Amino acid sequence: MKRRIGSWLFMATSCCMLATLSGYTAADEGKNELPDTLKGMFKNPIAAGADPWVIKSGKYYYTCLSNGNVDSKGISVCRSLKLTEPGSKITVWTAPDTGWNSTQIWAPELHHMNNRWYIYYAAGRKKGAPYIHQRSGVLESVSDDPQGQYIDRGLLQTGVDKNDPSGTIWAIDVNVASIKGKLYAVWSGWEKNMDTDKTSQQLYIAEMSNPWTISSKRVKLSGPEQPWEQGGPLNLNEGPEFLLHKGQVFIIYSTRESWTPEYRLGQLRLKDPARSLLDAANWLKSGPVFQGTHTVHGTGHASFTTSPDGKEWWMIYHTKRSTKPGWERDIMMQKFKWNKDGNPDFGKPEPAGKLLKKPSGEEGG
Repeated sequence: MKRRIGSWLFMATSCCMLATLSGYTAADEGKNELPDTLKGMFKNPIAAGADPWVIKSGKYYYTCLSNGNVDSKGISVCRSLKLTEPGSKITVWTAPDTGWNSTQIWAPELHHMNNRWYIYYAAGRKKGAPYIHQRSGVLESVSDDPQGQYIDRGLLQTGVDKNDPSGTIWAIDVNVASIKGKLYAVWSGWEKNMDTDKTSQQLYIAEMSNPWTISSKRVKLSGPEQPWEQGGPLNLNEGPEFLLHKGQVFIIYSTRESWTPEYRLGQLRLKDPARSLLDAANWLKSGPVFQGTHTVHGTGHASFTTSPDGKEWWMIYHTKRSTKPGWERDIMMQKFKWNKDGNPDFGKPEPAGKLLKKPSGEEGG
């Protein structure tokens, strides 16, 4: 999170204040154009922005992003046949003028369930700092068109606080997944509401009765208690994403501070898939599973998908443009593999400008 006063940046809390900096703009298009002799290649970054969310449906990739910076008031969806090119964006929802979700639309995610599309997002009721009003909500598409109209399904119950106007507890970065016939939500939140945004963030999980209703009490899965999650001005766990593969369940999340080069990814693995996901003891933490190098800084907030032909796994994430504190970030992508022990192997981040093979099955690849 950040506050801007004059020309100085002051750190406050989460990475997800800037859902996408200024989003994907027309100026970003064409950055990856290469000579005909290199049409099977691409180079990072694929766009400017942060907190990328990409989902594959049929032959298309859909990228979901907020319109603007910390005080964003809208959400857009891009559609593309290519994973390496987000495509043009269409605004699908604009925040109301008043209410809990009237501003600060951060890190939206797009999911498809029961022939409808759902967008999970964080928002606030006041512009500017302190960022203590963040809550999470969900939108539902009117049709099966992800770039069509959406209705507001309201606030998610991410913890009970009867003394708060919303009745809930601070929460951002909601991610959902259907696992063995049950729907689960995982998110980053506070233990309790505070009057300062310099508050550490934890990861929570709960069961859902439908895409817009959390139906169980939240369970804390992780906090920044490991040495590789600590050491900065404000230790965080945020940006959790379910990753499912051959019956195994993972949560890949971001830790450390997003405005620093030390931002990185950690992993939770469900020890016994036959046991409850709501049992905190049934999760094994490891990390860092992906972190920067001397040329790549602040790797975090990843999402995962497959190549157009389904033969490869790809990770889309953001990096910092420099080692200086701040939120000038770019969207990167690279292929990853699976180890024999079932864990994902993300390797090391490739530097910007390096030629990489396009995803298998992509046009020109």
